[in-house]
Amino acid sequence: MPGPAKSVREGPAVVGAGIGGSAVAHFLQQHFGPRVQIDVFEKGTVGGRLATISVNKQHYESGAASFHSLSLHMQGFVKQLGLRHRREVGGRSAIFNGEDFVLEETDWYLLNLFRLWWHYGISFLRLQMWVEEVMEKFMSYGQSAAMPAFAGAMSLAGAQGSLWSVEGGNKLVCSGLLKLTKANVIHATVTTVTLQQTEGKPLYHVKYENEVGTGSDYYDIVVIATPLHLDNSSTITFEGFDPPIDVVQGSFQPTVISLVHGYLNSSYFGFPDPKLFPFASILTTDFPSFFCALDNMCPVNVSASFRRKQPQEAAVWRVRSPQPLLRSQLKTLFRSYYSVQTAEWQAHPVHGPRSPLPRFVLHDQLFLLNALEWAASSVEVTAVAAKNVALLAFNRWYQDLDKIDQKDLMHKVKTEL
Repeated sequence: MPGPAKSVREGPAVVGAGIGGSAVAHFLQQHFGPRVQIDVFEKGTVGGRLATISVNKQHYESGAASFHSLSLHMQGFVKQLGLRHRREVGGRSAIFNGEDFVLEETDWYLLNLFRLWWHYGISFLRLQMWVEEVMEKFMSYGQSAAMPAFAGAMSLAGAQGSLWSVEGGNKLVCSGLLKLTKANVIHATVTTVTLQQTEGKPLYHVKYENEVGTGSDYYDIVVIATPLHLDNSSTITFEGFDPPIDVVQGSFQPTVISLVHGYLNSSYFGFPDPKLFPFASILTTDFPSFFCALDNMCPVNVSASFRRKQPQEAAVWRVRSPQPLLRSQLKTLFRSYYSVQTAEWQAHPVHGPRSPLPRFVLHDQLFLLNALEWAASSVEVTAVAAKNVALLAFNRWYQDLDKIDQKDLMHKVKTEL
């Protein structure tokens, strides 16, 4: 079926409407001014890996469930958009090794610290202070410790306290930023980016397709705000570039989120009487290997009268696992259940000790925002990358090269930190 006629519409294009694409559209308009019209291409739902699933007319987080208190860009977005933090509903946590709980949280903060010290020694306190120091200077999950120190610190930060979520769903940050920017959201898959003009300012021909057909437009700035990797079936093709632009080498860590509405099998965790089961959140060690975490979920809208379901009641449990859960595994975790809904994510890059970082600038005014994700994957890192891409695009456009690749930049950064 023939699609819309191709047009010539110079301006920025952003591919992806997750937190990266939404934030970079916002920052681009901040720098270039309110008159700039930004096209944002999204093949799925706005929000990307910030997403929800509906269970019994209530919505629950199926993507990134919470943010660290030092995620300053996210805090700023929430304040600017007039959103609110979700009310916290208390619940205890524990670590399960497949047979026993190796660590159990209590209602007493000092007792929890003592248990951590007793179990892990003084090294735990040193680790906690180191992670806090990294987070403060910098202002991921589901992977072993065989990764770079920075990525490991970002992952461990998510396991500490001082976490928060957005009332109504974390994806409201993305839709709110796009609405604030008055971005033109095009629900389509970008298939090809072609370098059309090489003299003077570049001009990119972006081709896309959706259920209506195919279309194309011309842009002078293009930001790829979606992962480019070998195991991504919808990788964009780049044409007309010399040397050619290759996809990023490497793969992403798959993560499956299962929202199960049912009755927990507390006997599997050593509690034959479900009324005595005290935990709302369970993390696992390397064994059992079929699931990584289990959480008694609260909906994205938490009223003042809301109370968390008791373990003997039917509740919505979020199970994070490396592979889709088998029926036998579901029966291991639950006595019975009414429904199971799943979301499978390419959650984050598989970080290695010597993983090379991909190029941030693919070509003049063609950027790969997700390049920074290969250093450490988190919502805040993506927001930082978005701000830097917008600054790069703006300074390159106006040839303010003194603000790019500053010779004494590292010294300034260390001084500021």
